[in-house]
Amino acid sequence: MEKYDIAKLLSSNPYPGRGIIIGKSPDGKKAVTAYFIMGRSVNSRNRVFTATEDGIKTEAFDPAKLSDPHLIIYSPVRVLGNKTIVTNGDQTDTIYELMDKQQTFEQALRTREFEDDAPNFTPRISGIMHVENGEYNYAMSILKSADGDGSSCQRYTFTYTNPLSGDGRFIHTYMGDGSPLPSFEGEPEKVQILDDIDEYTNLLWNNLNEDNKVSLFVRYIDIATSKYEDRILNKNK
Repeated sequence: MEKYDIAKLLSSNPYPGRGIIIGKSPDGKKAVTAYFIMGRSVNSRNRVFTATEDGIKTEAFDPAKLSDPHLIIYSPVRVLGNKTIVTNGDQTDTIYELMDKQQTFEQALRTREFEDDAPNFTPRISGIMHVENGEYNYAMSILKSADGDGSSCQRYTFTYTNPLSGDGRFIHTYMGDGSPLPSFEGEPEKVQILDDIDEYTNLLWNNLNEDNKVSLFVRYIDIATSKYEDRILNKNK
């Protein structure tokens, strides 16, 4: 599978929407994830990421400008034991709650569908990272409409056991800008990961469309110790 330059993928797409990257650092020591949000409307752009005890949540930058919290206020990242959950919506909580009741990642997502924002029917994208006893694997999922037909939901899960060092996978909600917005297609794209969290954070942020980017979160988890380091960048300050 072709390995893409993440900088070129981002810079050439004015509106990938929301995106998740998961992979392993080139030195093989870190499990890596990144999550970004973009926006075209005032409501979508009026957001920031704020840190929580185990991850992040989205909040209105200016509460007076928040016209509709539906689909834009949620917790993108939560930790359940040795699992880190990353998603583009409130399915984070669904995964957390049902996996806490011994259901699987896929079982939890069978209770959800794409977002109810016709005519876009924005896909729900999700990822889960499992780091335990020096071992690391992850999975990614997309729930999408059938070519824009909201009567049918298509579900895809991609699993990566012992991922290769330096490799990441990138899944995003849209193939690009449009009306309606075209949903992501195919297998998560293979992209590079860097060893340095600050270098990678800046690489991603600087190549997201300046007008549409809103917030970026990056986490590096030490595979040997499970300790993690985070970075958060918000356009609104």
